[in-house]
Amino acid sequence: MALQNRVDPFGDIVAVPYRGTMMGNRGRLHDRDRRIVRARHLNRWLCCALTFRGRHRTVMSPRGYTELFFLDEATALAAGHRPCSECRHSAYQRFRRAWLDAGLSAELPRAAAIDARLASDRGADHTPIVPLGELPDGVLVQHEGDPHLLWDRQLHRWDWTGYHAPDSSRAQLGSVRVLTPRATVDTIHAGYPVTVHPTALV
Repeated sequence: MALQNRVDPFGDIVAVPYRGTMMGNRGRLHDRDRRIVRARHLNRWLCCALTFRGRHRTVMSPRGYTELFFLDEATALAAGHRPCSECRHSAYQRFRRAWLDAGLSAELPRAAAIDARLASDRGADHTPIVPLGELPDGVLVQHEGDPHLLWDRQLHRWDWTGYHAPDSSRAQLGSVRVLTPRATVDTIHAGYPVTVHPTALV
C-alpha cells in the first residue's frame, strides 16, 4: 500500500503509487504508524533532490521528518514549497536572486523571510484569478477543476503520471485561478527557471 506522502499542486498530501521526480518536506507530519496526522509542522517547506551525496533514509521513520514527493519542481512550487538550500543550493541561490529582482525584498533574502512570505501566500484563500497572458511559464493554474501547467504558452493538464498534451483552445482562456503562490509567480516572472516533468516537453 502506498504511503500518504505524495503532494498535488493544491498542496494536499495523498496516497498514490507514483513517486515523482522531486522530494521535499514540511517537518514531521506522521505518527509512529506512518500515518499523516497534520498537514504542516514548520514554515520551512522545501523542495529537494531525490538523491544527495549518497545519503539513504528510511521513509517516514518515527523520529525523522516526513519525506514528501512531487511530480516535479513546478508542482512543488505550486504547493507552496521552495528550493532546499542544501541539496539544491544552486537552485536556491537562483531563487533568492530572482526574489530580489522581483522586488520582493530590499536585499538578498534569507530563508526565513522567504518561508514567512510563502506561508502567508499559501492556501485556497490566496489563489487569485489572473489573466492567463500575465502569467509566466512554469506556474500551475486551475481550469475546469483540474490543475494545469502553463508551459510554452499552452496549458497542459496535470496528473500523477505527468502532463497531457496541450489543448490549443485552452490558450484562449481569459482568466484562470492561480495555484502557485503570488511571491513565487513573481520570482518566476523575474527569471527563476522552473524544472518541469519531461512529459511537458514533448
